[in-house]
Amino acid sequence: MQLTIVNNEQTARQFLDVHIALNKDVPGYIRPLDKDINQVFDPKQNKAFRHGECIRWVLQDEKGSLIGRIAAFVNKKYKSKGDPGLIGGVGFFDCINDQDTANYLFDTAKKWLEERGIIGMDGPINFGERNNWWGLLTEGFKEPMYCMNFNPPYYIQLFENYGFKLFFNQICYSMAVSEELQPKFYDRHKAIAADPNYRAEHISKKDLNKYADAFCTVYNKAWAKHAGGKDMPKAQALALFKQMKPLLDEKVAWFAFYKDEPIAIWLNLPDLNQYIKLMDGKFGLLQKLKFLWLKNTGYCKKIVGIIFGVVPDFQGKGVDSYIIVEGANIIQHHTKYIDYEMQWVGDFNPKMMNVCENLGAVPSRKLTTYRYLFDRNAPYERHPIIGL
Repeated sequence: MQLTIVNNEQTARQFLDVHIALNKDVPGYIRPLDKDINQVFDPKQNKAFRHGECIRWVLQDEKGSLIGRIAAFVNKKYKSKGDPGLIGGVGFFDCINDQDTANYLFDTAKKWLEERGIIGMDGPINFGERNNWWGLLTEGFKEPMYCMNFNPPYYIQLFENYGFKLFFNQICYSMAVSEELQPKFYDRHKAIAADPNYRAEHISKKDLNKYADAFCTVYNKAWAKHAGGKDMPKAQALALFKQMKPLLDEKVAWFAFYKDEPIAIWLNLPDLNQYIKLMDGKFGLLQKLKFLWLKNTGYCKKIVGIIFGVVPDFQGKGVDSYIIVEGANIIQHHTKYIDYEMQWVGDFNPKMMNVCENLGAVPSRKLTTYRYLFDRNAPYERHPIIGL
C-alpha cells in the first residue's frame, strides 16, 4: 500500500475521488459539492486553522487504485465537558471493506496526533463546526441532508473493531409537514398569545441585520456558555445570514420576542441536497443557474430543522410551543413543503429530544461520534448528559 500526504492539486483531487469511488454505488448516496470539502482544508476559508492544524492522506493499493483516505486534526478549542486532556479528531474517512487497511489509516492518524501531545481522537468529525460532516452514519442509510456524512454500513465495524467506542449518538427526527400538532401545543400557545408582550415573526431578507442581531442574542444566551465557547460576535452572525440568504425561505425561519427582546429561534432551511444531487459535485455558473431555476419552480419539497432554542429565562413557560404553533400555521398552509427533518440532536440532550418527540417526530437516522483513547487502560466515559 502507498500512503500519500495531500499537498497539491493532484492529491487533493484524489482525496475527493476516493470518496466518490467507494460510495457511488451505495443506495442513497449524494455526491457532496467539491467546494464544500475543499474549503474545510483551506486556511483562508476555515477559521479552525487559527487555533489548530490538520493533515490528510490518500491510500492506494499496489496497482495504484485508490482504497482509502483520512484526515487528522488538532483543534485547541475542541472540547467536551469532562475531557481528561486535549482530544484530537479524525474525519473524512473512507476505506474499502478491509480491516487491515482501515487500521493502517487509523494508526497513521493516531501517530500524527500522539506526536502533538494529543491523548485521544474522536471521529469521524469535522475540522470546524459541529453541524457539518460530523458522526458516522449508523442507522437510516438514505439520502443525507446537506453537509451530512454518508457511508456504507460496513464502516461501523471498521471503527469498532479498531477500538473506537461510542461517545454519543446523534439522532435525527422527521415528520410530515402536514401532521397536526398535539393539543397541548395549542393550549400552551393560547396562554402565551394572551400576553401582548409576546410576538413571533418569520424573517425578512430585507432586514437581515435585525435577525442576525436576534440570532446572536438567543445563541449567546442559550448555547455559547454551555458549549464552552465564546459569544458569537454580531459580525459573524450577519456573515452567516448573508451566506444563507440565497437559500433562505422567509416563511420557515422564525423568531419569538418578549417586549421586543429576542427570546427564541426556530430556524429551518430548504434541504439543499435536493438540488445538489443533480449537480455532480460542481457549483459553477451552469449549476447556479440550474439551482435558481429549480428553486423558483418549487422543486424542493423538504425542509431541514437547523436550530431550535429558547433563552434560559423563558424556558419552561411554553415559549417553545408558542413559536412552533405560530410557525406551523404558516408552514403548513402557505408553503409547498411535504417533509420535515431535524438536524441531529445529541443523545446527551434529553430536553431537546423530548421537544422533537412531543412534536410528533420520529427518529429517522442516527449518526455516531466515536472516541478512542490512546491509553487503552485509561477510564472511559461517554459524553455527559447536559441539564443535570
